[in-house]
Amino acid sequence: SSLTLRSALHSLSAATTPPQEQRRSCLQLFSIIQWIFSFLLLGFLSLMALTFLFFTHLWPISAMYFTWALFDWETPETGGRRSEWVRNWSVWNYFRDYFPIQLVKTHNLPPGRNYIIGSHPHGILCIGAFCNFVTESTGFSKKFPGIRPHLATLAGNFRLPILREYLMSGGLCPVNQKSIGYALSQKGRGNAVVIVVGGAAESLSCQPGVTTVILSRRRGFVRLALEHGADLVPSFSFGETDLYQQLRFSEGSFLRSAQSKFQKLFGFAPCFFYGRGLTSPESKGFIPYSKPITTVVGEPVTVPQIQDPTPEIVDRYHNMYKHSLLKLFNEHKTKYGLGENAELHIL
Repeated sequence: SSLTLRSALHSLSAATTPPQEQRRSCLQLFSIIQWIFSFLLLGFLSLMALTFLFFTHLWPISAMYFTWALFDWETPETGGRRSEWVRNWSVWNYFRDYFPIQLVKTHNLPPGRNYIIGSHPHGILCIGAFCNFVTESTGFSKKFPGIRPHLATLAGNFRLPILREYLMSGGLCPVNQKSIGYALSQKGRGNAVVIVVGGAAESLSCQPGVTTVILSRRRGFVRLALEHGADLVPSFSFGETDLYQQLRFSEGSFLRSAQSKFQKLFGFAPCFFYGRGLTSPESKGFIPYSKPITTVVGEPVTVPQIQDPTPEIVDRYHNMYKHSLLKLFNEHKTKYGLGENAELHIL
């Protein structure tokens, strides 16, 4: 049967694969699994474990951690605790090579300015944005010397024990006005806050081969850039939407409405997605498919500092940013897997 033939070919392939190559593949899979575990389960499991310890003779451990966390509550919004050691872990190199992921620089970002980098598209798990801006595996600091990236993510993640420390060590910060304002006004120059502009709502439209971003009504990041005089920089991760398959529900259906309401209430969207399994690329599971991701950082839009920008000024710079994003997409789409006729749909 075809199944028996496939199994035989897989066994033959495994037998002829050099041990070093097998080891590298295993380490790449491990790097992906630990990342998925960290971001989807670490916070909740840590909360459960520390709560359980309260009812054992080890209760002082939980008491000390929660007491310290209470005093440290505002740290994620006031600069965090970045660790270059964590950002340079060798596990991130295996993470990068699994897909693989690369970072492409098109223009200089002078360290005498601050920046808001818009990251598009969201995809399911923002894998390209994480690898390029939270780790040094693709050489961000070498490509943009003097620039410190801060990827902004859901504020609720920083309320979960242990996970908050892990996120801060990579330079992540809550995606709220206080945190972003602090990074752009209290930490000198050379800071780049990375915002996934489409957010959780964009993940609902994620589908292989589809290039749709939510931007038209997203103006808050432009207002923040004007208030702090931070230049706007578009970035686009080609291949981000090819990493998972998603069960999509038609607009207006009960399940799609339920997803949207959940997203508005809790800040993230319950997507029904799947990738490959642990045993083989043909099986189903939660591991992303091994597809290349190329994140291209585009041309900065110079933004003046205006304390209280009018809606007209915000609209003007929003349109300039949108034009810069479209230019980036059209100039690079054929280099990184899309056809000449591919269009960027902006909602």
